[in-house]
Amino acid sequence: MPRKIILDCDPGHDDAMAILLAHGNPEIELVAITTVAGNQTLDKTSLNARRVATIAGIDNVPVAAGCDRPLTRELKTAGYIHGESGLDGPSFGEPTVPLDPRHAVEMIIELLMQSSGDITLVPTGPLTNIAMAVRKDPRIVEKVQEIILMGGAYTRGNTTPAAEFNIYVDPEAAAIVFMAGWPLTMVGLDLTHQALATPAVLQRISGLGTPVSRVAVQLMEFFRETYRRNSGFDSPPVHDPCAVARVIDPTVMHCVDAFVAVETRGEFSSGMTVTDFSGRLGPTNAQVATKLDVDRFWDLMVDAIERIGAPARAS
Repeated sequence: MPRKIILDCDPGHDDAMAILLAHGNPEIELVAITTVAGNQTLDKTSLNARRVATIAGIDNVPVAAGCDRPLTRELKTAGYIHGESGLDGPSFGEPTVPLDPRHAVEMIIELLMQSSGDITLVPTGPLTNIAMAVRKDPRIVEKVQEIILMGGAYTRGNTTPAAEFNIYVDPEAAAIVFMAGWPLTMVGLDLTHQALATPAVLQRISGLGTPVSRVAVQLMEFFRETYRRNSGFDSPPVHDPCAVARVIDPTVMHCVDAFVAVETRGEFSSGMTVTDFSGRLGPTNAQVATKLDVDRFWDLMVDAIERIGAPARAS
């Protein structure tokens, strides 16, 4: 049976790739796509989710917009990486996939409470929607099969020396999510920096010769240039699909039990995911991803793009 997921995202180039992987892999049933402000403002991330759904032919999955700002802080976006639109690179046509009238938080609660406990939450942006859902209806903690999130790091951050972007944007929300008591896997930078979209990878995707593969390559080429300019990477790390890949095949990455706390008050360390592998700070509340099977990951990604084979409104 395919694994049911709600993909909570802030597209974003790597979020776009996560949507393609979730839609194109037969082991995943994409129940909903929800959006949050993060890589860009909510109006842009929601439009981008609809754009990706349109090019991939995702016409039977609701797309709902969620929180437009962090719980207590001003929004910080990542236009320096993802561009003014949040999805710069391809030229997208007008999306045909509509926005669901429900608020994403309401949709998440509704879908979980109607489920038999078989839905996995896969957040790949700031955790504002998930934290708000827990605060609004704590019963969802018992209804979630598990959470597999892209965020955090157990060594160094990418937005500050201490903090990864998704956690940095809304550390208060992240603290709620990590301490909620549900099964949780942190797929952080230490893992996702192993998933590099190298020239060889892009050649594989380009070789598929489909409209969707062309868009994917254009996205990754833009992503490569901004990562090279801002972070010194020769090839960009494709963070968010790693969390989806963990749902498809848990053996695609090695994980270690740990206690993870989110720093919310530090002058220089706000947003840091303090990761204790030795049990000194508290009992285990997360599995932390450490080692990726890189070849297996890219096999999943390329296979998903090949399976989609849908007309794309981009050039």
